[in-house]
Amino acid sequence: MAAHADDGYRLWLRYDLIKTEAKLARYRQHLQEIVVQGSSPTLKAAKDELKQGLSGLLGNAVNLSAEPSRAFTLVAGTPKSSAFISSLNVSTRLQEAGQEGYLLFTHKTNGRTCTVIAANTDAGVLYGAFHLLRLLQTEQDITSLNLSSAPKTQHRILNHWDNLDRTVERGYSGFSLWDWHKLPEYIDQRYIDYARANASIGINGTVLTNVNANSLVLTEEYLQKVAALANAFRPYGLKVYLTARFSSPLEIGGLKTADPLNPEVQAWWKRKVQEIYRHIPDFGGFLVKANSEGQPGPQNYGRTHADGANMMADALAPMGGIVMWRAFVYDNNVPDDRAKQAYNEFKPLDGTFRKNVLVQVKNGAIDFQPREPFHPLFGAMPRTPLMMEFQITQEYLGQGTHLAYLAPLYKEVLESDTYAKGKGSTVAKVVDGSLHQYTTTGMAGVANIGTDRNWTGHHFGQANWYSFGRLAWDHTLASDQMAQEWLRMTFSNEDAFLQPTRKMMLRSHETVVNYMTPLGLHHIMGWNHHYGPGPWIKDKPRADWTSVYYHRATEKGIGFDRTKTGSNAVAQYFAPVEKLFSSLKNCPEKYLLWFHHLPWDYKVSSGRILWDELCYRYAEGVNEVRDMQQTWEQQQNHVDPERFKHVQTFLKIQEKEARWWRDACLLYFQTFSKRPIPAGLEKPAHDLEYYQRIEPKFAPGI
Repeated sequence: MAAHADDGYRLWLRYDLIKTEAKLARYRQHLQEIVVQGSSPTLKAAKDELKQGLSGLLGNAVNLSAEPSRAFTLVAGTPKSSAFISSLNVSTRLQEAGQEGYLLFTHKTNGRTCTVIAANTDAGVLYGAFHLLRLLQTEQDITSLNLSSAPKTQHRILNHWDNLDRTVERGYSGFSLWDWHKLPEYIDQRYIDYARANASIGINGTVLTNVNANSLVLTEEYLQKVAALANAFRPYGLKVYLTARFSSPLEIGGLKTADPLNPEVQAWWKRKVQEIYRHIPDFGGFLVKANSEGQPGPQNYGRTHADGANMMADALAPMGGIVMWRAFVYDNNVPDDRAKQAYNEFKPLDGTFRKNVLVQVKNGAIDFQPREPFHPLFGAMPRTPLMMEFQITQEYLGQGTHLAYLAPLYKEVLESDTYAKGKGSTVAKVVDGSLHQYTTTGMAGVANIGTDRNWTGHHFGQANWYSFGRLAWDHTLASDQMAQEWLRMTFSNEDAFLQPTRKMMLRSHETVVNYMTPLGLHHIMGWNHHYGPGPWIKDKPRADWTSVYYHRATEKGIGFDRTKTGSNAVAQYFAPVEKLFSSLKNCPEKYLLWFHHLPWDYKVSSGRILWDELCYRYAEGVNEVRDMQQTWEQQQNHVDPERFKHVQTFLKIQEKEARWWRDACLLYFQTFSKRPIPAGLEKPAHDLEYYQRIEPKFAPGI
């Protein structure tokens, strides 16, 4: 029988009554009493979450006590806040857990069984509380717990590309959460629930504003509003960060320059930072996009990225703040392959940044494509902390209406081997600091969150927010495990639902790649809005803002030659990776046209010629969406009607647009290949001109 209606607002924190009677009885036995010792706002948040969660999951009122008194008790706290925990002799294990980690274990003594959440800090207790609730939600055994967990990266941050007018760049789920007009007085309940959701997956920071920054957010009027959000988030361990527009000293400071080596400019930023910390004592720091896509930066004054970042870092250092300086740069005056430009600009600066600067690097060298090889900067800057930047919002992956579970994409990048220090030098080890002994580490995700009631537009878009947070905490988690967790917490623990839906999720990213950009094709989306296919895009202000720049299709073949006979972008990788990608024999086919320009009759591993393989890949993508539709149709009895209908409708949109992608791309590339679509494959419904005339109006997220 279908569950009651659910609009998705509760995300994965639904806390509905556990349906398995035997497990419910066991949980009730072991959690008769709750003791959260300590009175800080964060410990109160932990207590409130446990009370709400256990009341809903167990279906009865929980007994809150100041001290353990029953045979089966849950005790949560720190050695400082709890004499009971202090007496348990777990100091060595707590030391290993660090500042945010926690222990979750079963303690038995004198006929009493206690489930213990212990941590060094109140935030650690909160994270541990959410872990226990996750175990219950996913119906795991809690009778004999003995686990510890600590984050592998320090700064686990959402990047909101939200504008002050509440529009969201690359946002596909409504307007910005931040209602600046009503702040600072009105604190929407959504702000609290947003902080709860982030804390539940270990996210500890949020950048409130767009990387294409507006200086107004640094003015007194807006800092009061930012402070109100920071106050709301603080009990949940969530720090606030802001984007800093490099030209702010001119725009709001009355100076005549923003030159980072100018003493007046340096003094202005120091005063501004002091002002921010007066409002927000635990302010996290700045995220900066500079000298990229028209944004001002230090190069306007003949200075380097390090000069700009260090000026801000020096202002923040006394307060404990950090600078996240984005490496997404490409010079309009540089005719070189765009994939090479960030490496060329930042590699020579290795070791010149202050200790509180992280260079934030996108997962790939172009721009959040459906698939990219890992960015060559990872591993190439051993003296500079590199912070991963993933995109959770689906700018190039169907935006708000396509089901694409992105954990496999994130894992593919994190598990890639840079060979910076020989085999096993994975991107993950660069990011978590273990490869180069970075003392500051971080991972950022461009958020997919807006005012839509279900937060992310597509219900399955929630899974990408969830999996990003879980991977930022522990990048060793498997895509399958996170999918199962999310499905169990968000929909159902029933095997009949879990198995087919999990398989659908795990395949979904590859499905999208197939009907959009198979075999290493990239950046062939619609102009500016990036919605729908546009392989014919040309004649724009920049060559690398066109599609023809990337696919380079001619009657002779297709693909971007990045070997030594072309742009030689492969030379930016360490030798084993360079050799792998350069070799036609060994280059993974998923990157084939990323690194090689090949004739249409080149034979691929399937035995087909390249043109036929492209046709089959595009067709496979469409067919897989149809398989997803069939899988979802079978889940009607396991999902509430509201969410079932929502996903069902979006899958219809996805199938329609997958056909759009397939037909438009194949018809366009066919003008070069001069070859027929293989017999047995579905033929396009219209001619090429029909698809070229499609121009979405008012596409969201621009």
